Amino acid sequence: MSSNNDNITRYSDEDLALFKSVIDEKIRIAKDQLASYQGQIAELGESADAKFKSLGESTTSMDTERLFEMASRQEKLIHHLQNADLRIKNKVYGVCRESGKLISKERLLAVPHATLSIEAKQRK
Repeated sequence: MSSNNDNITRYSDEDLALFKSVIDEKIRIAKDQLASYQGQIAELGESADAKFKSLGESTTSMDTERLFEMASRQEKLIHHLQNADLRIKNKVYGVCRESGKLISKERLLAVPHATLSIEAKQRK
Protein backbone atom coordinates (compact mmCIF):
# COMPACT_ATOMS: atom_id res chain seq x y z
CA MET A 1 0.00 0.00 0.00
CA SER A 2 1.59 3.19 -1.18
CA SER A 3 -0.40 5.91 0.55
CA ASN A 4 -2.36 6.47 3.72
CA ASN A 5 -5.61 6.70 1.71
CA ASP A 6 -5.23 3.04 0.74
CA ASN A 7 -5.80 2.09 4.38
CA ILE A 8 -8.95 4.20 4.80
CA THR A 9 -12.04 2.10 4.24
CA ARG A 10 -14.71 4.81 4.53
CA TYR A 11 -15.19 8.55 4.67
CA SER A 12 -15.49 10.31 8.04
CA ASP A 13 -18.88 11.37 9.37
CA GLU A 14 -17.87 14.98 8.64
CA ASP A 15 -17.14 14.10 4.99
CA LEU A 16 -20.39 12.15 4.74
CA ALA A 17 -22.31 15.18 6.06
CA LEU A 18 -20.73 17.32 3.33
CA PHE A 19 -21.63 14.79 0.64
CA LYS A 20 -25.17 14.54 2.04
CA SER A 21 -25.65 18.29 1.75
CA VAL A 22 -24.45 18.19 -1.88
CA ILE A 23 -26.78 15.28 -2.65
CA ASP A 24 -29.76 16.90 -0.90
CA GLU A 25 -29.29 20.06 -2.97
CA LYS A 26 -28.94 18.09 -6.21
CA ILE A 27 -32.12 16.13 -5.39
CA ARG A 28 -33.99 19.39 -4.73
CA ILE A 29 -32.82 20.87 -8.05
CA ALA A 30 -33.61 17.66 -9.97
CA LYS A 31 -37.12 17.47 -8.46
CA ASP A 32 -37.75 21.13 -9.37
CA GLN A 33 -36.58 20.45 -12.92
CA LEU A 34 -38.73 17.31 -13.14
CA ALA A 35 -41.79 19.28 -11.99
CA SER A 36 -41.03 21.90 -14.65
CA TYR A 37 -40.83 19.25 -17.38
CA GLN A 38 -44.06 17.63 -16.18
CA GLY A 39 -45.79 21.02 -16.23
CA GLN A 40 -44.58 21.67 -19.77
CA ILE A 41 -45.76 18.22 -20.86
CA ALA A 42 -49.22 18.96 -19.42
CA GLU A 43 -49.33 22.32 -21.20
CA LEU A 44 -48.30 20.76 -24.51
CA GLY A 45 -50.95 18.07 -24.04
CA GLU A 46 -53.62 20.72 -23.58
CA SER A 47 -52.43 22.76 -26.57
CA ALA A 48 -52.23 19.58 -28.69
CA ASP A 49 -55.89 18.90 -27.96
CA ALA A 50 -56.77 22.40 -29.15
CA LYS A 51 -54.61 22.10 -32.30
CA PHE A 52 -55.62 18.58 -33.23
CA LYS A 53 -54.99 17.94 -36.94
CA SER A 54 -53.12 21.19 -37.41
CA LEU A 55 -49.63 21.78 -38.81
CA GLY A 56 -48.28 22.32 -35.29
CA GLU A 57 -49.15 18.78 -34.28
CA SER A 58 -45.87 17.16 -35.35
CA THR A 59 -43.82 19.88 -33.61
CA THR A 60 -45.88 19.46 -30.44
CA SER A 61 -45.37 15.71 -30.61
CA MET A 62 -41.59 16.12 -30.95
CA ASP A 63 -41.53 18.63 -28.10
CA THR A 64 -43.56 16.29 -25.90
CA GLU A 65 -41.28 13.35 -26.73
CA ARG A 66 -38.19 15.43 -25.90
CA LEU A 67 -39.73 16.56 -22.61
CA PHE A 68 -40.67 12.97 -21.68
CA GLU A 69 -37.05 11.95 -22.36
CA MET A 70 -35.70 14.79 -20.21
CA ALA A 71 -38.20 14.00 -17.43
CA SER A 72 -37.17 10.34 -17.56
CA ARG A 73 -33.50 11.34 -17.19
CA GLN A 74 -34.36 13.50 -14.17
CA GLU A 75 -36.28 10.61 -12.58
CA LYS A 76 -33.24 8.33 -13.06
CA LEU A 77 -30.93 10.98 -11.60
CA ILE A 78 -33.21 11.41 -8.56
CA HIS A 79 -33.25 7.62 -8.09
CA HIS A 80 -29.42 7.43 -8.28
CA LEU A 81 -29.06 10.35 -5.85
CA GLN A 82 -31.53 8.76 -3.41
CA ASN A 83 -29.51 5.53 -3.58
CA ALA A 84 -26.36 7.55 -2.82
CA ASP A 85 -28.18 9.04 0.18
CA LEU A 86 -28.91 5.50 1.40
CA ARG A 87 -25.23 4.61 1.04
CA ILE A 88 -24.41 7.63 3.21
CA LYS A 89 -26.88 6.47 5.88
CA ASN A 90 -25.26 3.02 5.77
CA LYS A 91 -21.79 4.62 5.88
CA VAL A 92 -20.65 2.84 2.72
CA TYR A 93 -20.81 5.94 0.49
CA GLY A 94 -17.82 6.69 -1.69
CA VAL A 95 -16.46 3.16 -1.87
CA CYS A 96 -15.77 1.92 -5.41
CA ARG A 97 -17.91 -1.14 -6.12
CA GLU A 98 -15.12 -2.63 -8.25
CA SER A 99 -11.96 -2.04 -6.21
CA GLY A 100 -13.36 -1.46 -2.72
CA LYS A 101 -11.16 1.65 -2.42
CA LEU A 102 -12.40 5.15 -1.75
CA ILE A 103 -13.56 7.19 -4.72
CA SER A 104 -11.85 10.59 -4.75
CA LYS A 105 -13.65 13.49 -3.07
CA GLU A 106 -13.30 15.53 -6.26
CA ARG A 107 -15.17 12.86 -8.26
CA LEU A 108 -17.89 12.52 -5.63
CA LEU A 109 -18.42 16.28 -5.47
CA ALA A 110 -18.71 16.39 -9.28
CA VAL A 111 -20.80 13.18 -9.59
CA PRO A 112 -22.23 12.50 -6.13
CA HIS A 113 -24.00 9.31 -7.20
CA ALA A 114 -20.80 7.72 -8.59
CA THR A 115 -20.20 4.12 -7.52
CA LEU A 116 -16.98 3.63 -9.48
CA SER A 117 -13.61 5.34 -9.16
CA ILE A 118 -12.31 7.02 -12.30
CA GLU A 119 -9.81 4.17 -12.74
CA ALA A 120 -12.56 1.50 -12.52
CA LYS A 121 -14.81 3.47 -14.89
CA GLN A 122 -11.99 3.77 -17.45
CA ARG A 123 -11.45 0.00 -17.32
CA LYS A 124 -15.12 -0.66 -18.22
